[in-house]
Amino acid sequence: MGLIETVTNDQPKVAKSAPLHDQKGRRDLRLDICRGLALWFIFIDHIPDNSLAWLTLRNYGFSDTTEVFVFVSGYTCMLAYGGALPEQGWLTVIARALRRSFEIYCAFLLLFVAYVALVWLVGGGERYVDETNTGFFFKDPGAALVHAAMLQYTPVNTDILPTFVLLHLAFPLLLWLLIRIPTTTLAASFLVYLMVQLRSWHVPAWPTGELYFNPFAFQLLFVIGAWYAGGGGNMIRPLARSRVTLVVALLYLLFSLVIALSWQFDVLKLLIPDDVSGWIYPIYKSHLAPVRLLHFLALAVVVSQLTLRKGRLGVPSLAIAMIRCGENSLSMYCLGVLLSFIGQVILSDVSGGFVAQLWVSVAGIAVMIVAATLATWEAQLDRRGPKLF
Repeated sequence: MGLIETVTNDQPKVAKSAPLHDQKGRRDLRLDICRGLALWFIFIDHIPDNSLAWLTLRNYGFSDTTEVFVFVSGYTCMLAYGGALPEQGWLTVIARALRRSFEIYCAFLLLFVAYVALVWLVGGGERYVDETNTGFFFKDPGAALVHAAMLQYTPVNTDILPTFVLLHLAFPLLLWLLIRIPTTTLAASFLVYLMVQLRSWHVPAWPTGELYFNPFAFQLLFVIGAWYAGGGGNMIRPLARSRVTLVVALLYLLFSLVIALSWQFDVLKLLIPDDVSGWIYPIYKSHLAPVRLLHFLALAVVVSQLTLRKGRLGVPSLAIAMIRCGENSLSMYCLGVLLSFIGQVILSDVSGGFVAQLWVSVAGIAVMIVAATLATWEAQLDRRGPKLF
C-alpha cells in the first residue's frame, strides 16, 4: 500500500484537506510522473510483439501497469475531489466528478471513431479487423455505434475507458461512504470483488461476452487508492513498513517472476509443480485475478520500503516529459492507442526487426511528449487556475 509514497510525501485526511495542488497553485508533480511513466509503458505494451515490452512490468510478474494506473487514479480522485469538498461543498464536487466522467465518455466515443477510421484507412475494413476487434463495426456499423455509445462495444485497447467512466460516475457516492464509514466501505468493495471471483459478476458486452476490464473487479484497486489517500495509509503504515511484510512481499515477487518468465522460457516450467499450476491458473486479467492483486500489493510494499520517502524531487528533462504526459493523461492515453496501432501496422508491413521496434516505440513516445507539451501550453494560455508546472 505504500506505492504512492514514491509519488507523494503527503498523507492527507479528507476531513482536513487533500489538495492536488499546493497553496501556491502548483500540482504534485510526482503523481504526474507516475501517470506519465505508466502511459509510456501502456503504449509500449499495446504494440504487438514489441521487444521493448521487456522494459515494462508486463513480463516480470502477474500484474502490469494497468493495476498501477487504476490505483493512482483512485488516489488522485480522493486528492482532487476530497480535498475540494471542505471549501467547495458537495454540489460542486458532484458536478466536477460527473463532468470528468462525461469527459472520459466523450473521449472514448471520439477515440472509437478515430480508431475505426484509421483501421479503414490502412486496411479498407478488411485487414486488422480481428486484431483490433473492429470487425463487428464494419459488418454492422449502426448497431456497433449504438452499443459503443452504451459502453457495450470497445475496440482493442480502448476497453479501460468505459470502466473509468463508471468509476468516476460513482465516485461522489464512494467519497461520501469513505468519509463516514471508510473501513466498512473498503470491506464492501472487497466483497464485490469476491463476488466477481466466486460468481463471475460482470458487465455484459456486445455482441457477446463482458467488458474486458470488469468494473466490479477493478473498482477494488480504485477504492483502495481512494481509501489510502483519505487516511487509510496511516492505519496500515506500521504493517506496510515492517520487515516481515517486506520479506513476504519479496518472496511473492520472486515466485511471480519465475512463473511469468516460464511463459517465455520453457525450461522454467520444469521448476513449477503441477499443483502450483493448478492453484494459480487461469489468471484472468479482466477479473483482476487474486494473484494479480497480490502481486500489485507486494510490489507496492517493496517499492515503498526500498525507495527514499523524504526529500524534494528534482525535475530533470525526462521527469518533465513524464509530467507533461501525466497531467494530460486522458488525451495521451487516447493518442497512445492510435499510435500503438500505427506502430503495429509499421512493424507488420514495413519491418518487424528490433531496430524498427525501437524506432517505433521511441517515436511514439516522442509524439506523446510533444502533444502533451502543446496541450499544457494551450491550457496555460486558455484558462485561469493552478499553474500546471
